[in-house]
Amino acid sequence: MQFAGPGLLISIGYMDPGNWATDIEAGSRYGYSLLFIVVLSSLAAIALQCLSMRLGIATGQDLAQLSRSRYSPAVARVQWLLAEVSIIACDLAEVLGGALAFHLLFKCSLTTGVILTAFDTLIVLGLKGKNFRDLEAIILGLIATIGIGYIVQLVLVHPHWPSVMAGLVPSWHAVSAREPLYLSIGILGATVMPHNLYLHSSIVQTRAVKRDSRSIASAIRLSRLDTIVSLVIALLINAAILILAAAAFNATGHNQVTEIEDAYRLLAPIVGTGFAAVLFAITLLASGQSSTFTGTVAGQVIMEGFLKLKIPCWQRRFITRALALIPALIGVQTLGNGAVGTLLVASQVVLSLQLPFALYPLIRMTNDRALMGEFANRLPTRLIAWALFVVITAANLWLVVQTVGWLG
Repeated sequence: MQFAGPGLLISIGYMDPGNWATDIEAGSRYGYSLLFIVVLSSLAAIALQCLSMRLGIATGQDLAQLSRSRYSPAVARVQWLLAEVSIIACDLAEVLGGALAFHLLFKCSLTTGVILTAFDTLIVLGLKGKNFRDLEAIILGLIATIGIGYIVQLVLVHPHWPSVMAGLVPSWHAVSAREPLYLSIGILGATVMPHNLYLHSSIVQTRAVKRDSRSIASAIRLSRLDTIVSLVIALLINAAILILAAAAFNATGHNQVTEIEDAYRLLAPIVGTGFAAVLFAITLLASGQSSTFTGTVAGQVIMEGFLKLKIPCWQRRFITRALALIPALIGVQTLGNGAVGTLLVASQVVLSLQLPFALYPLIRMTNDRALMGEFANRLPTRLIAWALFVVITAANLWLVVQTVGWLG
């Protein structure tokens, strides 16, 4: 139990509104057939987060600190800027998710919803002086809200479980056409987030670990369990989003539901009760708020690691949220309600662009025996890590090229 907690903070990044957008579209268009993509993407995320956790515990430093010390100042500064862009892009998704939740629950305009999300800075300010365990307890409560909400919704929609099981089996045929392949890469791009790699290598150090070999090995083993259990919970929630969309929309002939707002409006008449739709909006709000906390902590870790600059948590939250509010307000004002889907896709593409710049140093460092000692990656882990780097980088580049072509 001493080592349980950091994985929960990381897992929130894998169930944010950006994941909702891709999972809902995949379920409504292709039923359960892309469920295996959610599973494989989550397994890749578990492997990479375990590397990040191992780096932090074995070296006593996080990925940002090590990047600053091992690379030239110019390279480290570029890494810092890219990491900051990824946090802002992620926060944009949280702004849009929170604004949409307020819009659905209270019937306010999207513009008003965007402005309301600015007040979460007050929540962060209210947490001033709390210890890290308190933050983990709050995150656990929000994850429980999302999880219970989806369990109830799945009970209401009655999925066809044999088809769900069939969707878990990998199938090249399911992604052989351009559209499902594009969506599958979108799911992958939305799953592995670069700032989570920086964050995890730092927060595992909130646990006191003696610096002898046996204690470090024990800490890595227990933290690996925390990471796997937490990300399996995130996997189940993402799978539940896709299953809900497949059962509620694809199975009833609504196979063009690509917007979160459309999903909300269709749930009540299809399921037969407005309670499912309200629960959907509440879980969306919980998703956005929980991701906000981890984004704030990640921002501090990255700023302190790369720049040796420490500012109060609420100031960090204010700066990040202000930078995310600008594109959100511009998009909502110019595109109206249709801005949510477009900006969510754009935020995931921006995240995709940053990923290789965090993955490459992470893999290089965890392979380095001079840095990691006996805890350096063994050959099978090295092969898996580099294979994931190649696949994820190629997939994200393809996603960016296709998105640019689509926007053009």
